[in-house]
Amino acid sequence: MQNTATYDHDPASTQLLSRTWESPPGVLNWFTHVNHRQIGYRFVVTSLVFFALAGVLALIMRLQLISPENTLLGPDLYNQLFTMHGTTMMFFFAVPAMEGLGIYLAPLMIGTRDMSFPRLNAFGYYVYLIAGIALYTSLFLGMAPAAGWFSYVPLANIAFSEGRGMDFWTTMITFIEISALAAAVELIVTILKQRAPGMTLSRMPLFVWAILVMSFMIVFAMPTVMAGSVLLALDRAFFTQFFVAAGGGDPLLWQHLFWFFGHPEVYIIMVPALGIISSIIATFTQRPIFGYTALVLSLVATGFVSFGLWVHHMFTTGLPHLGLSFFTAASAMIAIPTGVQVFCWIASLWGARIRFATPMLFILGFFAIFVIGGLTGVMVASIPFDSQVHDSYFVVAHLHYVLIGGAVFPFFAGLYYWYPKMTGRLMSERLGRWSFALIFIGTNLTFFPMHQLGFEGMPRRVYTYLADMGWQDLNFAITLAAFVLGTGFLLTLINAVISRSRGDLAGSNPWQAETLEWATTSPPQNYNFRHLPVVSSRTPLWDQPDADRLECVAGLRADRRELLVTTLLEARPQSVLIMPNPSIWPFLLSLAVGFGFLGFMFEPWLFVVGFALSFFMIVGWLWPKKPWLDGEQSYDQSHNQS
Repeated sequence: MQNTATYDHDPASTQLLSRTWESPPGVLNWFTHVNHRQIGYRFVVTSLVFFALAGVLALIMRLQLISPENTLLGPDLYNQLFTMHGTTMMFFFAVPAMEGLGIYLAPLMIGTRDMSFPRLNAFGYYVYLIAGIALYTSLFLGMAPAAGWFSYVPLANIAFSEGRGMDFWTTMITFIEISALAAAVELIVTILKQRAPGMTLSRMPLFVWAILVMSFMIVFAMPTVMAGSVLLALDRAFFTQFFVAAGGGDPLLWQHLFWFFGHPEVYIIMVPALGIISSIIATFTQRPIFGYTALVLSLVATGFVSFGLWVHHMFTTGLPHLGLSFFTAASAMIAIPTGVQVFCWIASLWGARIRFATPMLFILGFFAIFVIGGLTGVMVASIPFDSQVHDSYFVVAHLHYVLIGGAVFPFFAGLYYWYPKMTGRLMSERLGRWSFALIFIGTNLTFFPMHQLGFEGMPRRVYTYLADMGWQDLNFAITLAAFVLGTGFLLTLINAVISRSRGDLAGSNPWQAETLEWATTSPPQNYNFRHLPVVSSRTPLWDQPDADRLECVAGLRADRRELLVTTLLEARPQSVLIMPNPSIWPFLLSLAVGFGFLGFMFEPWLFVVGFALSFFMIVGWLWPKKPWLDGEQSYDQSHNQS
């Protein structure tokens, strides 16, 4: 293995490398693909489908609230839609969308060819897909959960939520967190051990830092909600008493378990968004981001402090006030690292010649929306104020300002920014600007009046209200604004679909960005990089705009899938990792695990059957040679032909 000044473009070697890393063609072989870009792309697209479904549910709920004593929806159906909307946005859109971007982009940004465990990566996606399909099947069958996306007990117990609805919720939440944990482990190992030679921790792109922090947060946060959902499932199926006060349990235990996950969840969603913002600001100002070290430390601090805020959601539960004061302080302290990042971004923008393309417009929209959400967050962190507005529409407004401003705006900015990398084509700027304008206006007109509704006493989670309450005018205006917001999102969907085949060709680096994902073709080749690049700064493509002249590493074989493993801190070459080929086993294992989880809802012994099936699938997964299932035969044939 040696360094060389330029890339070697030997056609025969390049062709062999492409065949080695290609995914088998055909519809049936779709289930064998393990390439990180294909899996990341599927995560992003699937999460957007769930985002659209949740948006439709929200619009239906707004139609119910457009006038007093409306009869469009009954209370049971409204509760189902309310629960499905929140569950989808939090569990099936926000986290998978950010993980999908990380899975697609992180290996490209750090200069490697694939993830460390590609089959585990594929398994995580299929688990996510099966969980989403199963949960929405319950809605179409009229069996959806109806206790809220937070599933507070005792409302979620069998005594108050009969039927299979909450069983679907507890089972699928436990199931989908397997996907989140698998992706998190993948990303941690890949980022720490597969960075391009020379890419020390102090040279990593800020987006990669954000994905790394997010992944560690998932590893520590997700097990608590999995434990809570398992205990709730046991209470419902076997009449245990974990959350039943009459049996010696504690209903508040559920809230502690859920919110110990739930508040870091907000930052699990937001931390990658902060990395997106830094990437886009640097590109559209054409200058290195100001305060790199401060931004990295702020990301890490946000991850740590976010785990000390969960009682922020429990100020009205009767806990001792002395204990609550500590969580008030922590809730205020979390604003400090975020404020540091905002000032670093302002310093980066100050005096720069900003290019106001669609991605940059969404970033500027983030500043306005998120600051409002942050200010109201400081307000509800105060115990006296929170006691007045808790469970009112003020909290609904705050939540949506934080999540839409802190996650959706940056995510859509990243979607427009990296769309040419994924597809090779640019999205329409005209449609993009119209989409941004409608989303920005619709967000403010939809959610800002909800603050006033909260002050006027309208409780959240209600399906109707009386005419003499005086809430009808604001609710009517909010419903109309919600359709404006939905139209803005629809325009982005139309833009993405049309631009897939008709958009302007992007070229390798249409934005003149500085990070390594733009050193490859758009979309990248099967192998990402012909030779792995060597990094000597934080802005490799600004130091050497001609990607073909980047210093690189030679010596990896072209006739089998090989990755370079580097040291943890300094990213020095350490060893070569031989990667597995495409395989059907991750898909089969996800079906077996899904069968066990779903079967448990109906007959507990079916979980044992699913466990046994899973064991056999894992044996097949790890078996040394299975040409007819692992794709080894086609790989060996292409090698021999070469």
